[in-house]
Amino acid sequence: MYHTWMRYFTPGPVHHRLGLVCLGVGLQHGALPAVGPRTLDHHVAVVISAGSGWYRTPDARTHPVTAPALIWLAPGTPHHYGAAHGAGWDESFVDFTGAAVTAYTELGYIEPERPVVPLTDTTAPRAAVARIARAARRGNPLLEVETSAAVHELLVALRRARADRATGTDPVLQALARDAFLPLSVTQHAARHGMTPAELRTAVRRAAGCSPKDYLLGIRLGRAKELLAATELPVAAVARRVGYDDPAYFSRLFTRRVGTAPVRFRERQGRAVPGGWSHEIPDPAHPPVIRSRSSA
Repeated sequence: MYHTWMRYFTPGPVHHRLGLVCLGVGLQHGALPAVGPRTLDHHVAVVISAGSGWYRTPDARTHPVTAPALIWLAPGTPHHYGAAHGAGWDESFVDFTGAAVTAYTELGYIEPERPVVPLTDTTAPRAAVARIARAARRGNPLLEVETSAAVHELLVALRRARADRATGTDPVLQALARDAFLPLSVTQHAARHGMTPAELRTAVRRAAGCSPKDYLLGIRLGRAKELLAATELPVAAVARRVGYDDPAYFSRLFTRRVGTAPVRFRERQGRAVPGGWSHEIPDPAHPPVIRSRSSA
């Protein structure tokens, strides 16, 4: 069983001069069918937020993919990938192209030669994807400009989230982000890294300006928001996925911190994001097209 939501659009020539144009966006969850082998004429950033799977290179080598991770699909390069058999994963993707791709590649933001990139966290990249999804509502006169701006934002967010960034990454925060959804106490997190709770609190406050509990909570609630908005998982299942065995406690915590109950949050997001869920994935060779008013 899987769920998928997609939008594809056709920006006009003027919009291509913005440097980057968004060609499509999707949010998917579950035991998705494998993609490929296929070759595209544009870039796709595929963000894996939960679960695991594989990516097969043109030389037939298979690389494991474990969330959080990014899969780069480069134009002209055959690719073949999918979630682990029977387990599924949570995926969001953005198709894009444009003249600015060359500059972003030279700066190291896009890495065509490195198809699988470990990430520390997917909260910020998925927020950028969500902005594209909201902009993709039918009849939005700013569709091309808003989605173009969000692609720039997505590339920056992915660069910041890359697990091997040479600067600006604290290893303690990396480890906490990686393990944030495990049902561990702060004391247990500290022990996993050979630290006392006091040492962990000092390290996290120095690097993130908050306590370990608040840092972990921010990651968990951010992920919960994504799952509520982008999947049909029951609230209890969302709670388990972000590390809470007690769904009632999760609901109280979510309500207190976010200001609205999980069910109400989902209802609001359902009104904000166009489209709906189906059990069919469009043929990549013949995707549906949403034309803006200016190009209709």
